[in-house]
Amino acid sequence: MVCASVIGTLHQTDQELTLAINSWSAPWSDIFWTIMSDIKFWIPAYILCAVFLFKMLGWKKALFVLASAALAFGMCDQVSNLVKHSVSRLRPCYSFPMLDGGLNVLEKRGGFFGFFSAHAANAFSFAVCMILGFSNDKARSYKAFRAGILSWAALVSISRIFVGKHYLGDVLVGALLGITIGYLLGSLSNLLIRKYLERIPSPTIQEGSSPSESPSIPSLE
Repeated sequence: MVCASVIGTLHQTDQELTLAINSWSAPWSDIFWTIMSDIKFWIPAYILCAVFLFKMLGWKKALFVLASAALAFGMCDQVSNLVKHSVSRLRPCYSFPMLDGGLNVLEKRGGFFGFFSAHAANAFSFAVCMILGFSNDKARSYKAFRAGILSWAALVSISRIFVGKHYLGDVLVGALLGITIGYLLGSLSNLLIRKYLERIPSPTIQEGSSPSESPSIPSLE
């Protein structure tokens, strides 16, 4: 009983916060948020990141990083679909109280269930994998890149509220899961890179000599 009451209070608060954020709309901002929410507009950015990975890290390390990002995408999508159909929380664009409250819907409504946001999870998992991936380049700090890609992930996530597809809670949970999965897979990728691509070869011992023998010093005569 207490648990149901707490969940009801959280849902009501989530509805109120989502309506408050969604109400900050204008014709120009509606266009901006619609673009940010549409994945196909960001395909060139994904390709550009891949190109720079190959340029800065070399093809072997770049493949490890891209594999981690692809796995993160897949995991976020699968977990999101599983949770959406398990929790069965309607998207705000299907909620009569939200629509009556003035929810601004900018996209086709899509599937019925929205907890949690796969857009937010995918965006943050990709951002974290890229940040960890570029950290393999020790010659550069990539501070501007880190700030830029995290800002991009945040804008993609927030856009889902402005287009009326997700509650604030959906976005926060999706972002948290994306960061977690991205960090785990990105860290695994870096570990494999250090283990298999950055190993320092051990010195070879000439045939017929024992390991305890010290190298001979050339005569000065």
